[in-house]
Amino acid sequence: MTEHSAVPDRATRGLTIAEVAERVARGEVNDVPDAPSRTFSEIIRANLFTKFNALIGALFAIVMICGAYRDGLFGGVIVANTLIGIIQEVRAKRTLDQLTVVNAPKVTAIREAKPVTMAVNQLVLGDVVDLQPGQQIVADSTVLTASNLEVDESLLTGEADPMVKQPGDELLSGSFVVAGNARAEVSKVGADAYAAQLAEEARKFTLVHSELRSSIDRIVTLVTWALVPTGIALFIRQLTGDASWRDALVTSVGLVVAMVPEGLILLTSVAFTVGVVRLARKRTLVQELPAIEVLARVDVICIDKTGTITSGSMDVADVQMIGADDDTDRVESALAALAWSDPNPNATQRALQSRYTESSGWTTSSSVAFSSARKWSASSFASNGTWVFGAPELVMSADAYAAMSEQVETAADAGNRVLLLAACDTELSGETLPDGLRPAALVLLEDQVRPDAAETLAYFAAQGVTLKVISGDNPRTVGAVGRRVGLAGAENLIDARDLPTDEQALADAVDGSTVFGRVNPHQKRAMVKALQSRGHVVAMTGDGVNDVLALKDSDCGIAMASGSEATRAVAQLVLLDSTFSSLPSVLSEGRRVINNIERVASLFLVKTVYALFFAIATVISGAEAPFLPRHLTLVGTFTIGVPAFFLALAPNDAAVRAGFLGRVLRIALPGGVLASFATYIAYTIARHTGGVSIEQERTVATVVLASSAILVLARVAKPFAAWKIGLIAAMAAFLGLALVFEPLRNYFVLVDPPSGTIIMMAIVIAVTGVLLPLVWRVGDRLVGAAEKRIDARRAPPPSAPQHTV
Repeated sequence: MTEHSAVPDRATRGLTIAEVAERVARGEVNDVPDAPSRTFSEIIRANLFTKFNALIGALFAIVMICGAYRDGLFGGVIVANTLIGIIQEVRAKRTLDQLTVVNAPKVTAIREAKPVTMAVNQLVLGDVVDLQPGQQIVADSTVLTASNLEVDESLLTGEADPMVKQPGDELLSGSFVVAGNARAEVSKVGADAYAAQLAEEARKFTLVHSELRSSIDRIVTLVTWALVPTGIALFIRQLTGDASWRDALVTSVGLVVAMVPEGLILLTSVAFTVGVVRLARKRTLVQELPAIEVLARVDVICIDKTGTITSGSMDVADVQMIGADDDTDRVESALAALAWSDPNPNATQRALQSRYTESSGWTTSSSVAFSSARKWSASSFASNGTWVFGAPELVMSADAYAAMSEQVETAADAGNRVLLLAACDTELSGETLPDGLRPAALVLLEDQVRPDAAETLAYFAAQGVTLKVISGDNPRTVGAVGRRVGLAGAENLIDARDLPTDEQALADAVDGSTVFGRVNPHQKRAMVKALQSRGHVVAMTGDGVNDVLALKDSDCGIAMASGSEATRAVAQLVLLDSTFSSLPSVLSEGRRVINNIERVASLFLVKTVYALFFAIATVISGAEAPFLPRHLTLVGTFTIGVPAFFLALAPNDAAVRAGFLGRVLRIALPGGVLASFATYIAYTIARHTGGVSIEQERTVATVVLASSAILVLARVAKPFAAWKIGLIAAMAAFLGLALVFEPLRNYFVLVDPPSGTIIMMAIVIAVTGVLLPLVWRVGDRLVGAAEKRIDARRAPPPSAPQHTV
């Protein structure tokens, strides 16, 4: 038996049960590697073993060892913060796992000459698989038999046009059958498959970089360095008095805990979680909490044409009559008949069906199905003649095409797919073009634009976010679609096959253009890195295996739920409805969270600054502490805790800038230092005033500190709105209530000082109210000038080279 005759036999028989068992024993099974996501144990470790948990946990342990259980409530922050992170990541992992199960393809293998439907991981090397339209190719295979087989490899290569496959051709895992049918022999399994090898470069799970998280880690590190020597000094100072070592240790821990901005860490997690919940309602899955922050900082988003701007379907843009003998009604009837002539319509016929909602009633006597190899289809309709529909240059002779070429090329330059409808009176014979064809009309097809695409692109343009369209299609087609939806810079086109390999030149080309066609997976990755080299924060959307590398290297990967498992695994955000139009709400939510966390961070760090100052002052002076712990609780609750909660959840979609820590410290340092000085000056004056008790001295310190903190709250709340003014007034009223309501006065041990001391206290508060805005204004001007100088240095040269098609 020859090899040629053995192929059909193998395609019909498939493997025997014994042959399958032998391959399983040798390990030749299609065991696809798991997607690069974190395990449950890795999630728990990552959220439990943090710098913040180590610091608070050590202080909590000291308090517990000393038996002061009532003073250990701050340890609850560790539990809350850790659980929030773990629960969110575990929920995201389970959702993705469910998506994987739901979207997992099945395959039909031929075994013992019978079709058997099975899971992908049950295939073995040498299995014969049966392929039908719409099915995914789940393992690299070699075509044994084929009938008009066309395969969509866009998820792997980015190329939108179907590829014609013949017996002996290779089929790549991750591609789809779009037309025809075939039987193919599995040639590679598991990690050896093409899609698995492409995804292998993204195998290692990596956390998204978060400037906010890094800044908070730096704050915790700095506080730790200041906290240790301060705590030791406080402990020694307390031992010199009458306190026992246990009381001295608990008192010292109580003071240094106030230096740790534990409320900021907890509120950050809460704000992120609220953002995640809001996004979940909009069908967006957040895999990592900090991904919300990164998207908020994005200034460039790389998208594909198909699935974002277009729906993947075609529309009939126009029908242009060019025939001398055929009238419009006859052409329209022919197109309607062709549209409904095949029970399994291709994309072109579906486009015709959307225009012609029913058949013209012509009876088909013979037909030739469309093939990407011939690029035409034809049908004979008895007395209505034969009609051929396809590429003009292949349907007509060279001379006939030359007469219409200018019209065809003009339509093609506008981004249309141009097809020719031609007619003749000769009946079809076989799969060859009939003689005597005469042109009747040009049919112009265009990509079907998503109804919300223009609005979505306009939103990003208004927000200062640059869009880069990276596609496997012809750049002229992509640019035309971009112009239809108002994409800024759509006229700047580049054929990726002409992109330079030099890193600097590549960065110039990518930064200076908007539309890129014929892009391969490794070029997508290089383009992302080129944009990042120019200081951009880059988000990448994708749904195919060809997008995995770029998704992983981008600052924020955004995957479609309908895409491949590999893209969902490496992305930080998954759009569950697979619609690009949900991104504006994601960006807005991210900006709200980050801007508000930056706003309230200043409040918490003011507390850190003044707590550190008071601890040092107590050590140096040897005087009694200016506050009882409950005084700091009172001030902190109504100038930090309660207002921070409302401010953190307020609307705020302003653009997010780099430099989080610097802007926060610009408010916190002057605010904390001036509040500390004002409070300690008033407290010291009261101490040296005759007839003033320690309770009255502490009342003076509490009132001055609360007033200074209200001034800081007013600065943080800008720009003012009616509800913010009401919030500030309410917090001041609650603080005032503690001074006049007798039960609260007794609980907080607040006693009215003498009238002279009250006047002194008012003067100190007034001076602080003048100095604080002045210091902040000077700081804003200095920082603003520095930022302008930095922006000027970063600006690209005015004569940056442009690369176009």
